[in-house]
Amino acid sequence: MGFAVSSMIYRFVLLLFLSAVLSNNALGQVSFLTNHGDNLRSGANTNETLLTPNNVNKNSFGHLFSAPVDYQVLAQPLYVPQVNIPGQGTHNVVYVVTQADSVYAFDADNGAQLWYANMTMGGKPASGKNLPCGTGGGFFQEGIVGTPVIDPTTNTIYLVAKSVINGTVTHYLHALDITTGNEQTSLGSPVLIAASSTSIKGTVTKFSSLFQKNRPGLLLLNGVVYLGFGSNGCNGHNTGWVLAYNAANVQQQLGAFNTSPDIGLTSIWQTGNGLAADESGNLFITTAESTDYDVPNGGQSYSNSILKITPPPWNAQNNPDEPADYFTPWNVAYLNSWDLDVSSVGALVLPDQDGPYPHEVIASGKSMAVYVLDRDNLGMYAANDSQIIQEFTLNGPGQLMCSPAYWNGRVYFYPNAAPLQVFQVSNGTLIPFGQTTQQLVGSHSPSISANGNSNGIVWLYSGTVLEAFDANSLSLLYTTGQNLSRDKMPHPLAHFATQTVANGKVYIATVASLETYGLLPDLSISSGNNQSAPIMSALAAPLTVLASDPYSGTLQSGVTVTFSDGGKGGSFNPASAVTGPNGLASTTYTVSQKAGTYTITISAANYASATATEIATPLAATKLVAYAGAKQTGAAGSTLPNPIVAQTRDAYNNPVPGVTITFSANLGGIVSPASAVTNAQGMANTSLQLPRTTGTVTVTATSAGLNRQLFKENSVAGPAASVTATDGNNQSGQPGTTLPQSLTVVVADQYGNPVSNAAVTFSDNGAGGSFSNSNPVSTNNSGVATQNYTLPSSTETITITASVPGASSSATFTETSITQ
Repeated sequence: MGFAVSSMIYRFVLLLFLSAVLSNNALGQVSFLTNHGDNLRSGANTNETLLTPNNVNKNSFGHLFSAPVDYQVLAQPLYVPQVNIPGQGTHNVVYVVTQADSVYAFDADNGAQLWYANMTMGGKPASGKNLPCGTGGGFFQEGIVGTPVIDPTTNTIYLVAKSVINGTVTHYLHALDITTGNEQTSLGSPVLIAASSTSIKGTVTKFSSLFQKNRPGLLLLNGVVYLGFGSNGCNGHNTGWVLAYNAANVQQQLGAFNTSPDIGLTSIWQTGNGLAADESGNLFITTAESTDYDVPNGGQSYSNSILKITPPPWNAQNNPDEPADYFTPWNVAYLNSWDLDVSSVGALVLPDQDGPYPHEVIASGKSMAVYVLDRDNLGMYAANDSQIIQEFTLNGPGQLMCSPAYWNGRVYFYPNAAPLQVFQVSNGTLIPFGQTTQQLVGSHSPSISANGNSNGIVWLYSGTVLEAFDANSLSLLYTTGQNLSRDKMPHPLAHFATQTVANGKVYIATVASLETYGLLPDLSISSGNNQSAPIMSALAAPLTVLASDPYSGTLQSGVTVTFSDGGKGGSFNPASAVTGPNGLASTTYTVSQKAGTYTITISAANYASATATEIATPLAATKLVAYAGAKQTGAAGSTLPNPIVAQTRDAYNNPVPGVTITFSANLGGIVSPASAVTNAQGMANTSLQLPRTTGTVTVTATSAGLNRQLFKENSVAGPAASVTATDGNNQSGQPGTTLPQSLTVVVADQYGNPVSNAAVTFSDNGAGGSFSNSNPVSTNNSGVATQNYTLPSSTETITITASVPGASSSATFTETSITQ
């Protein structure tokens, strides 16, 4: 058994701009009424139209405002648009509750307090000296802990407050009017929370506020308000409870379920995450450790389990109740012994899936094990968990102390001391999708904002910073650490606190305040962008910027705007200006003496900056410069490898485009093209084909009215093409004697130019003579190589060849060894 989920054109353009902003803002007005945004506990706001991966960055997104509160906030802020506050008009409202038993209604757009209510009912918040765990939870007061839930049809916020009244620790369920903070007496508010249970064994347990804490967020489903309870933290005389109340009359308790009526403990804490429910009204809760798991032996201590509880009607309050279904991991005894609570994570109900298991719920725990369960058959208890759909372990050395989020077919897990880990749901099975490169630190559940299935952003609090990741690429978009002077979180967060993304903003409650982050007020270029002017002259039109609020479109007057070209040497008149009633500020920009494209940055404190692009053009060309390509060397008749480049410049050395340059060469060199027009860098190019002769070739660059420039190039002999014998042929002598004349050759290229440093090898082809110089012999600057030859000891006619690698022919000498 169980239970339940200026000029006309300017004004026209401005009107269009404001209309678009206001229209977009209106589309973003979606309520955030319960913990994690819905009863599935997906953690996703899929109606966020303002925040996108393109505008969530350090330049456009940051801290907007703070609102002080009287003590720590563990509950998630809630949001309702267009609330009519008596005597104050209509406001978008954020609701915050504290552990000092306080309830605040803040204007969601500026942080102004609209109303305040205290829930101590003449008593005081439960404090350390009144609680069995003292201050072990990191706080001295334990007032409102669980996230409230709002019913927009009756303008009611339901919450549980823990107080000390006349010396007794109590819990009261309150139903407050969200417009005033007053008790909804017509709904029976407030009501003292009390309950009892009788186990199958006959054990009677009475609910004791002293030992219980309302950690999980409240659930409102089908006219029933559900509350979850666990220990204060030190597991003293507590048990897990789920209590159900009639939302229309909170005096009527519809039932009480005890997770461990005989043994105790077995808390429902879920690190504050709300009780989950599916479309059929079934509840899914997770429990913590106990001293024993006795269910297989007929007991009712459902420790470290996932329970399914069906909607009312319930059995009579004192009759034994059991869950409609449950799953308990096979290693429950180990989990109990080592405090590895399954209830460190709330249940996540998935939308209907393809595949054999259309109805699924995901659970996990401190151990980092993830359980994918069939909501229609949770599987109860079996060795090695073989009865469930899927089980796997997340990466990392830490523990999972917060609930996952779901968006666009993916589940996002945020373990402590590990990356954010994402899994794609395919036919009901979780498949690894990716993870962040950053190791994250914390126990705060992730939130997701998106516009349907697009513009997904994952928000989480890591260490001391708020961070945003692209939900698809998992790349980091923004962190408060990128601009600490502006965005630093002024106070630490209470443990397990979770941010709320709504209204185009991120609301995150700390131990002393509500902090709000969002799109910074916007500076946009109204006119004067993309102009050009000659160097050292002013742009023709003023540069005008518009300051506006990105949410309301309201024009911002009195904003000091500063103009900068990044130190490029231009000047502004004025360098800073204050926006007028029309939100506009202007300056006149004089470009510097350096031509080029300039980026103008327009900034204001706590505003998203704007940029303009302006161009400084050069003056008329006054000189011609030999820019590149001089002093090259190439083989006669070849084309030089690099172009010859001339550049035109003005009096301030700025390159000047559009000037015609004429090129010519002497000694028969050929330039191509013979004339060229300078490009944007003031450069004109030509190539040079060297003459067939060797020597220094001069290329002359000229332009009307400018000095000429000379480029000196070297034409040298090409590779050896021929070897010719010029002296020493047809000699004779006694055997063993040296011929009187040296053997001389000339090496030339294809055009007859002598080739120096050519390697000439002389050979008598094995006749037995010898040469005076070692082979090969290098030619001199005239292409000449010589060798002396000593005849062999025998008498004969000797053929000597002189060859050069690459030459098409060799030289031949015929010498005779004779006896006279």
